[in-house]
Amino acid sequence: MSFFNVEQAAARLNRSELAIPGSQPNMFEKAAKLPVDVIFLDLEDAVAPDEKEQARKNIIEALNDIDWGKKTMSVRINGLDTHYMYRDVVDVVEQAGERLDLIMMPKVGTASDVYAVDMLLTQIEDAKGYTKRIGLEHIIETALGMQNINEIAGASKRNESLHFGVADYAASTRARTTSIGGANSDYAVLTGGPDDDTRDVHWGDMWHYALSRLVVAARANGLRPVDGPFGDFSDPEGYKAAARRAAVLGCEGKWAIHPSQVDLANEIMSPSAADIDRAERILKAMEEAEAAGKGAVSLDGRLIDYASIRQAEVMVHKARQIADS
Repeated sequence: MSFFNVEQAAARLNRSELAIPGSQPNMFEKAAKLPVDVIFLDLEDAVAPDEKEQARKNIIEALNDIDWGKKTMSVRINGLDTHYMYRDVVDVVEQAGERLDLIMMPKVGTASDVYAVDMLLTQIEDAKGYTKRIGLEHIIETALGMQNINEIAGASKRNESLHFGVADYAASTRARTTSIGGANSDYAVLTGGPDDDTRDVHWGDMWHYALSRLVVAARANGLRPVDGPFGDFSDPEGYKAAARRAAVLGCEGKWAIHPSQVDLANEIMSPSAADIDRAERILKAMEEAEAAGKGAVSLDGRLIDYASIRQAEVMVHKARQIADS
């Protein structure tokens, strides 16, 4: 390990993160009853300009009056390039900061964006005498944000997670797609050569580079990487495929833009019973090996060592978090 010690963000369950428009208060009570880990009440893209002020009031009332249980509560503010942002932060945090856990920043482009919101939050918390520090989650959804992702990830002690905003990222990079997440048949390769009559088409993952880079930046700074939306909520298998890809790359969770996607995210982003059992057996085997003065041991015909311990500890810890939720 490096001599440099990476400080880890708050250990929250973040398997599923449900988006709820602030302009639709009829959805709040229903969302509070869902088995979702994180809810973000939205003031940005899902809210029309002439509804922004009322949506803000709806969110403040909901945070104060609804029983959200153990759920982590976040509010997605408007962008720093709008005149809505400062009032989003000031009004929501001053009037409902006691129940607010996170602020979600959209279209983060530079570390200075993070500093600006951090400064504003610090002043409000000091003025109100809050003892709980509100965390920050950042959506990387522009070419500028992806270029500066490492600096953004390390810009504040409040930072907790990075999210991949695939739709706006596609628009920012002028990608040839109009879908929100998922595969694209044009992003493919052909097998064989021009004289091969049996050439196959193999689709690729056009988001692999962006999501992989986000995972590395997040993990290198102790943050949680979270995959963003999958737009076609009538396609559960497509959603699960996207979630599995994200999980394999190292993401801890995925957005749900419809209640039907919550259980899918929880399922994919939770370790299976078989995985947990193997992790617990790894820890037990290594404990016995250490007692015998050994640095490595085999289990089920495979070598396990201290790297295996670290992987197993992560999985067992996640299982305990889920059991306690």
